[in-house]
Amino acid sequence: MCKSAYIHIPFCKSKCKYCSFVSGVNLESTSVYIKALVEEIKSLYIGEALNTIYFGGGTPSVLPINYIKQILDRLKYNENTEITFEINPDDATPEYLKMLYEIGINRLSFGSQTFHNEILRFIGRRHSAEDTLTAVKKAKQAGFRNISLDLIYGLPFQNLDILINDLAVIKSLDVQHVSTYGLKIETPSYFSKHLPKKLPDNDTQADMYLKINEILESYGYKRYEVSNFAKKSFESKHNLNYWNNSEYYGFGLSAHGYINGIRYSNKENLNEYLNNPACHANEHKVTNKERIEEEIFLGFRKEFGINVFDFKTKFNIDFGDKYKKIIDKYDDYIIKTEIGYKLTLEGVMLSNEILSEFLED
Repeated sequence: MCKSAYIHIPFCKSKCKYCSFVSGVNLESTSVYIKALVEEIKSLYIGEALNTIYFGGGTPSVLPINYIKQILDRLKYNENTEITFEINPDDATPEYLKMLYEIGINRLSFGSQTFHNEILRFIGRRHSAEDTLTAVKKAKQAGFRNISLDLIYGLPFQNLDILINDLAVIKSLDVQHVSTYGLKIETPSYFSKHLPKKLPDNDTQADMYLKINEILESYGYKRYEVSNFAKKSFESKHNLNYWNNSEYYGFGLSAHGYINGIRYSNKENLNEYLNNPACHANEHKVTNKERIEEEIFLGFRKEFGINVFDFKTKFNIDFGDKYKKIIDKYDDYIIKTEIGYKLTLEGVMLSNEILSEFLED
């Protein structure tokens, strides 16, 4: 049975210049959207108790509390369920945070991105560095003990000194989790049509990634996935569900899900979604070959890598024997562990090249 649910809230007060996600600023549609979202959940959710629930976007924090509660009331969860809510720092008033905590949200993910105010303005963020500092303090006062911050590297005008300062600020905030993202300019973002100057080149971005690993580790964070770092016992259970190649619901406009061996995606046009929220735009039955490839790709994203015992149980394949040539070819980048194989940090940097070798014709 599926144990995780992702809920997409496609509304924002303004659009960031790097954002290519399906989201918009037509906030007048929120009430009718929530009605459709609840209808989708009612139609497709079979009522099992969930281990994780994740509100993403867009900007979930544009929603009034009663809308969030309407969604949660349709789902089964308990005190052990990890319920994550993405929030913009400038939405984090003491009253809003208190109400989030009271309705059961127990993990916050702040879209901080950087603590350099000029860069924040340039990329179209509404908040300032000071807003994030205040928001994290208020969240702790409201009772939250599981807080994550987003950090983007490779931003326009960003250099290693600015990045190192960002990491020092994160240390001072003493949060439990950090998600890091290398800037990728994709359509249909503003930056894809208006390419910014002063972008760090690929070598600089690689240096930034290595520096993030070095510094966050010295601060007591462990990288447990390519882009994610956590203090002990604060790994994102929801995201680990993805990387463990387990199934999950995807509810909302443009959401993706994986149920009963079928990967599906919802409609990306708001009006089409509102007219028939329970109808998927695309469905694909995952073949056994695709399951094996996904298991490898997702497994190597995790710090502990591929578990060969689980792999044998799932596919009746001896991983070390079947992929011996590839493992030997990249023996400087793939190392043996007590449970199987993992990429070194240098291997992570070359993961696209290495993982392409596991694709079979």
